[in-house]
Amino acid sequence: MKTRIAIQGVRASFHEEAAQKYFGAEGIEIIECESFKKTCELLKHGKTDYVVMAIENSIAGSILPNYNLLRDYKFHIIGEVHLNIQQNLLALPGTRLSDIKFVESHPIAIRQCDEFLSEHPDWTIKEGMDTAACAKSIIENKLTHTAAIASIAAAELYGLEILEKRIETNKKNATRFLILSNEIIEQKNANKASLSFQTGNAVGALANVLQCFAEQNVNLSKIQSMPVVGRRNEYDFYVDVEWKKQSDYDAAIRKVLKHTINFTIMGEYIKNEKV
Repeated sequence: MKTRIAIQGVRASFHEEAAQKYFGAEGIEIIECESFKKTCELLKHGKTDYVVMAIENSIAGSILPNYNLLRDYKFHIIGEVHLNIQQNLLALPGTRLSDIKFVESHPIAIRQCDEFLSEHPDWTIKEGMDTAACAKSIIENKLTHTAAIASIAAAELYGLEILEKRIETNKKNATRFLILSNEIIEQKNANKASLSFQTGNAVGALANVLQCFAEQNVNLSKIQSMPVVGRRNEYDFYVDVEWKKQSDYDAAIRKVLKHTINFTIMGEYIKNEKV
């Protein structure tokens, strides 16, 4: 039986590529979803085994709505994937660059290609659900004056022509994806964790927490704050930490517990080295 993986978007999207990188291309079934919330609903009700969810991009930054989903659904993070994101301009075969009037893609992909798009101010930019879905729409609807920003895999799968390659502004453009599960899956040799907590409003409250990690040689690789819904001046903090010695991490957690409220270990997993 194949492992079911829910992704936001359609086949040949970067989410599918991330799923294949983590689980392997064979033995998985990709379940296409129109939204990240839909992927979470499927996982909640046992209709998929895992969710692959983008959480941050090196150009566009954190995907804040997905932090809200992590908070609301309380899934377990069992792994991560980093992908180099290479964007391309795709259109129907035979289309010339001068034929293009509309360019459509996911809003984050559009932001990743600002410099290229600024060279064509006469184009109308339209935001779509997903990079690959925009590519698929061109071939299905025979859109002769529309191009999509998407991957080479999308061009190959949907039979589109690549008008321009590598149009992303930053050639080191990368996206980090989380692997989510409804069950805790122990990762042997885990060396990274995603945590969430709140602190008091006293001066230096957050600094005290961060100092606990520093004292135990635990590296803080990311910190993100999100307002607590309906509670003014209160924040949830989401942090990623990395360690070389398990005992250092364990000691840091014991210290942090004394300085935080609603402390949660969202997942302990093996760090995926950036590509």
